[in-house]
Amino acid sequence: MLVDISILTFFSAATVVVHALGIAHAAHAVMTVRSSRGAIAWSISLITFPWLALPLYWILGRTKFHGYAEALRSVFAQHQKLVHQAYSEITKFQVAVPEKLKSLEPLAETFTGICFTSGNAAELLIDGQQTYQAMLSAIASAKSYILLQSYIVDDDAAGNEFQAALITKAKQGIRIYFLYDEIGSNKLPHTYLNSLRQNLIQVSAFHTTKGRGNRFQLNFRNHRKILVVDGEIAFTGGLNIGNDYLGKNRRLSPWRDTHIKLQGPTVQSLQSSFLQDWYWANRQVIDVNWQVQPNREANQTAIILPTGPADKHKACQLFFVNAINQAQTRLWIATPYFVPDDSTLTALKLAAMRGVDVRIILPNRPDHLFVYLCSFSYYNEMKALDIKFYRYKHGFMHQKIILIDNDLAGVGTVNLDNRSFFLNFEVMAFMINAQFAHSLEKMLKTDLAASITVNFSEYDKKPLWFKLAVRISRLLTPLL
Repeated sequence: MLVDISILTFFSAATVVVHALGIAHAAHAVMTVRSSRGAIAWSISLITFPWLALPLYWILGRTKFHGYAEALRSVFAQHQKLVHQAYSEITKFQVAVPEKLKSLEPLAETFTGICFTSGNAAELLIDGQQTYQAMLSAIASAKSYILLQSYIVDDDAAGNEFQAALITKAKQGIRIYFLYDEIGSNKLPHTYLNSLRQNLIQVSAFHTTKGRGNRFQLNFRNHRKILVVDGEIAFTGGLNIGNDYLGKNRRLSPWRDTHIKLQGPTVQSLQSSFLQDWYWANRQVIDVNWQVQPNREANQTAIILPTGPADKHKACQLFFVNAINQAQTRLWIATPYFVPDDSTLTALKLAAMRGVDVRIILPNRPDHLFVYLCSFSYYNEMKALDIKFYRYKHGFMHQKIILIDNDLAGVGTVNLDNRSFFLNFEVMAFMINAQFAHSLEKMLKTDLAASITVNFSEYDKKPLWFKLAVRISRLLTPLL
């Protein structure tokens, strides 16, 4: 009987403690969660079901990544001369943008410290074969150093080809820095990484859970894909490294994606993004080339926009909403995941009401079921507006593209969802150039020809279980 009383006392005390923690965390959620809907959902769950909600809140509840910005401020203070040199080299090419896009300038300066630059050249790389060929060719041409960052790296034929290419250059004395996201690349074996290290290649995970208060926060990702060679050529876009991105996944084949090859000041800007991530992971400052080699022939105006959960402002969301608001005649978006927050959704609706040709290309088959289902929840809202949805049928579409009028074109890693806007470290290249916009338009017209136009009324004919799954997925939008 005494044992029973002691056990009862223990569980009573534990229950009091857990519920007290639930109430305390509910107060924290009310004060810190970015949306009122999310704050209400978390606070009710934490008070009502604290045993389940507390561990979920520790893992999923926070949208601010602590320590990253503080680490960068520290290294900037220690290396002021180097930082000044890097930024002064880029800002030599600062250029004014067309009057209709003027509102993007102060945002760019606030978020990046650098405005739009001239002297850039951007080349579209369509799908894995073309992209990998260009990247491997650039790696083979390296004379000094290589910076390679990817969200996912797979230990398969494609991954091994990149591994072999890096090892070959390392044996030639080229300095190589390889950065990956440990959650995205959770299946990458130690043997793959050790093989790189044994050949004197600097290898590091991003260390998402590093830093005070980040230990349980598995909800953050570094979704960036960056390759910089000698500070002269750079790449970014939607493609990770693996066989899937060559269309060798039967369920998702063929894989439709877009990358971009850059020259000019944008190379140094992408390089800066990589170095900041590398410093967070390793507290190491890498010696790189800051001398800009402008492409005077193309002379495109561009900016690199790295964003993430360590930003002081909601940079990704704010820049996209502002860019959408600038659209006068055309707004074409290609994204694999359509889970917009309320501000972005409102901007899309307003664009349609202004008479803008709004087209959104989505995949017709899912790779993530909840995200796929959630996109159907917007059908009724779009039905009343002249917004056209398209479902890409020729395989799985993974590209992240935005085209505004005949002026502004963006290629990068940002999906139109809450995760990219608030939880992931992302990067986009935005070009202001009619010729590049035309090449993007041509590419998207090919994609539209391989798509079906969504008839929104067909959603009404879906079975009840499907609609219920869609609504449940919509409730999960803060996590998708």
